[in-house]
Amino acid sequence: MSLTAERVQHDNPFEIAQQQLDKAAAKLQLDPAIHQALREPMRELHVTIPVKMDDGSVKVFKGFRVQYNDARGPNKGGIRFHPDETIDTVRALAAWMTWKTAVVDIPLGGGKGGVICDPKKMSPAELERLSRGYIRALGRFIGPDRDIPAPDVYTTPQIMAWMMDEYSVITGHNTPGVITGKPLSVGGSEGRGDATARGGAYTVREAAKYLDIDLTKATLAIQGFGNAGQYAATLFQDLLGCKVVAVSDSRGGIYLPDGADAHDLVRYKLTNGSLEGYPGSQPISNEALLELDVDVLAPSALEDVITERNADNIRAKIVAELANGPTNPQADEILYRKGVFVIPDFLCNAGGVTVSYFEWVQNETGYYWEEELVHERLDKKMTTAFASVLDMSLEYQTDMRTAAYMVAIQRVAEAMRARGWV
Repeated sequence: MSLTAERVQHDNPFEIAQQQLDKAAAKLQLDPAIHQALREPMRELHVTIPVKMDDGSVKVFKGFRVQYNDARGPNKGGIRFHPDETIDTVRALAAWMTWKTAVVDIPLGGGKGGVICDPKKMSPAELERLSRGYIRALGRFIGPDRDIPAPDVYTTPQIMAWMMDEYSVITGHNTPGVITGKPLSVGGSEGRGDATARGGAYTVREAAKYLDIDLTKATLAIQGFGNAGQYAATLFQDLLGCKVVAVSDSRGGIYLPDGADAHDLVRYKLTNGSLEGYPGSQPISNEALLELDVDVLAPSALEDVITERNADNIRAKIVAELANGPTNPQADEILYRKGVFVIPDFLCNAGGVTVSYFEWVQNETGYYWEEELVHERLDKKMTTAFASVLDMSLEYQTDMRTAAYMVAIQRVAEAMRARGWV
């Protein structure tokens, strides 16, 4: 592979998203017009947002919103506040959201937004002004029946509440369904906090059934110990019986040959700010953690951590991708040949958008569900989605990621044909 080609594949996430689409489209023998339409977003908006800073100066921020495909329903997807945000990242994530909503069969399309900013260097008041300014810029572009944003990198339930409030001010009436991921006090849903990891746990359970793995005797390594990783540790332990033997965060990782209680690990991380020095642990690098001989490996933080350079060294039986894009296309092929069972990101981590969909439904009907019902309905959605993808994988003798794309693309294509778009 040339250096230029490698750089495209590793540095441009939208190119990767298009590669993955192309592979699935070829297997499906997809109509060329549908394939061409699905390779690009339907629409996107670039905005500038002047914000008065606390020192009295005005700083102008750049933002984006991409609506990838709404054949199946209103677009859905998060808003990222990040200093290195790019339009290609937003395009790729909007594409993946399109496939994610389709693979779990919820009546939504895919979107994503972002603002180039460093929220760590901004005061709460500045963040509020930026959040409201972003919604003012997007006001005619979004809505509960058009495009429904949600939190993502460095955005929070509080930021979602400000955005929902600003949209309600613009429209002149309370509109909780315009945004999901809100605090419970303004229309959030029970069960949203751990939904991503809980949905992942349900897919791991189904994978273990298929592979005949006893999860009560299984070992678990988690790369990334933020929100998703912490919930994964406790839920994979409590729901599935897995033993946590390695975890890592941005400062490094720890290896626990005899395992450790997941709740104690979370408490230690929250108290000390890192995992360093956990009693009875041995230090381990993020790279070495990925190559441990464990039953379940859950990459839960960064993209592009399993590549052609280390895929041959992956020894886990199941790779549960709670992070977005942790495995590149070259590594996918190696893992499939090795017999490593990969639960692809937009299936494994689809619990978050599924419960966001539940929140939107509750907002639109004005009737709110108990947490137990949220969990029950999430389990049903994730289990059904997993079965559809596994069936496609076995029918076409292909890897689970390509199979997930095939399931999703078929559903979007069917909606496009039914609407008469192609």
